[in-house]
Amino acid sequence: MYLIKFTVIDCIDVVIVSFIFYHILKFIKGTRAIQMLVGLIFILIFALIANMWQFQGLRWIVDGVKTVWIVAFVIVFQPEIRRALTNLGKTRLVKFFLKETQGETIDELIKCVKNLSTKGLGALIVIKRKVGLKGYLETGKSIEARVSSDLIITIFSPYSPLHDGAVVIEGDTIIAAGCILPLSLNPSLDVSIGTRHRAAIGITEETDAVALLVSEETREVSFANNGKLLRGMDTITLKRNLEKAMTY
Repeated sequence: MYLIKFTVIDCIDVVIVSFIFYHILKFIKGTRAIQMLVGLIFILIFALIANMWQFQGLRWIVDGVKTVWIVAFVIVFQPEIRRALTNLGKTRLVKFFLKETQGETIDELIKCVKNLSTKGLGALIVIKRKVGLKGYLETGKSIEARVSSDLIITIFSPYSPLHDGAVVIEGDTIIAAGCILPLSLNPSLDVSIGTRHRAAIGITEETDAVALLVSEETREVSFANNGKLLRGMDTITLKRNLEKAMTY
């Protein structure tokens, strides 16, 4: 009897393939791609049956489909492929090798807080780092839009239904708005510090996130990190703190 040898390399191969398929299925779960994938699996099954049982007519049809299936796959799954590549580009491993900079995002944020300050609009912007913020994100509304000064200003306009909560940013993407954050219970805080500032300090106490604030009353720009609040930030100091926070 011929025995199939199962080596360490084979084991690693199986683990890698399983990992890839698991994440593909996890990624497309709940999207239209899952139904399309089922259809593609049926085509592959028909191809196997046609080859095994020598069904000439069925094999002719399957062979015709196979000649264009790669192009069709890319066209049909274009939105999912684009989203997958975008998410891949946001991983820390890719960022490490590409040494991705956040210059454009930082410039948009600085432009944003300056305009908010000029207009006298209060704002709270949280920048996610390593610790997840899922619990807080669920209290707001998903946005999934590229960081834009105009968009953030619109969110914090008085007539916006999301202006009272916090905007959460990850990398170059606004992932949620209108989020409710925990208030700091630090007894040493100045009694003049308002709810928005306490929320900024609170989120930086419980996670490694940092926060940008614009005061509606004083138009002062502040920066919260590690439970500490830096008030009256100028553009140069603010940019330095943002660069440090967003290139972890």
